[in-house]
Amino acid sequence: MSLAAADDTALPALPRAFRELFRREPLFAGAALVLALLSLPALAALALDDRTLMDVNVWVKPLKFSLSLTVYLATLAWFAGWLPPGGSKSRWYRVYAAAVVFCVAAEMAWIGGAAANGVASHFNVSTPALATLYPLMGLLAIYLTSATLVYGVLIWRHRESRLDPVFRLSVAAGLVLTFLLTVPVAGYMAAGTTGHAVGDGGDLRVAHFFATHALHFVPAFGFVAAGTLPRRTGRFAVFAFAAAFCGFVAFTLVQAAQGRPFLAILG
Repeated sequence: MSLAAADDTALPALPRAFRELFRREPLFAGAALVLALLSLPALAALALDDRTLMDVNVWVKPLKFSLSLTVYLATLAWFAGWLPPGGSKSRWYRVYAAAVVFCVAAEMAWIGGAAANGVASHFNVSTPALATLYPLMGLLAIYLTSATLVYGVLIWRHRESRLDPVFRLSVAAGLVLTFLLTVPVAGYMAAGTTGHAVGDGGDLRVAHFFATHALHFVPAFGFVAAGTLPRRTGRFAVFAFAAAFCGFVAFTLVQAAQGRPFLAILG
C-alpha cells in the first residue's frame, strides 16, 4: 500500500502534521525542514567550539536563527492552507515564495559565515565591506518578513474561506501586524551599531520577539474568541486584543530604549 493510501488515523499525530505541512506549502515546509536539520551541526559546533563574542558562544546566534526561521516558515506553510484556492499555485506566488526562501538562505549563510569567522553578524560595520553588506541583509530580512503581509492580505480577502470569520480575522490581523511591527522595531535596532543592549538592563530583542510572533499570539487569541464568543463580540475582542498587542510591543520597545529590563514591570 502506498503512503498516500495509508489510513491517516493509524499514523502518529506528528507525522500527519508533517505531511499536512508539505501538502499545504511544500517549498516553505521543505525549507523549514532543512533549517531544522541545520540546527544539528550548529549544536555540534556549539559543543566543540568554545570561541565567544561578547561573552556568548559564536554558534548561539546561528542556532537561534535556524530554530526561529524553522518556526516562521512552518507557520507560513500551515497558514498557506487558508489562502484562496489556487493562490499558492500561481506563477507570481511561486516566484515570490522562492525569493523568500532565497532570502532566508542568504541570511543563514551570512550569520553562519560570521560565526565561523568569529565576528558579529549584526551591528557590524567595522569594514567597508561589512558596512555595505549589513544594510543589504536588512533589506533581505524585510523581504522575507513581507510574506506575512502578503499572507495576511490574501487570507483576509478570501471571503469564501471555511474558517470561522472571527478566527480568520485574527489570522489576517496577526500576519499583517507581524510585518507592520517587526519592520520598525528591527529598523530601530539596526539604526545603532552598539547592539541590542541599552544601559544597564534594556534589551531591544524583547520588543522584536513579540513583534515577530504576532502571527502566533493574535491567532491564538482569535481561536479562543471564536469558540467562546458571539461573532460580533468576538470580532470586537480580536480588534481590541490586536490594538493592545501593538501597545504592548511599543511599551517594551520604549522600556528597553530607556535602559530598563523587561521583567522590571513585575517589580
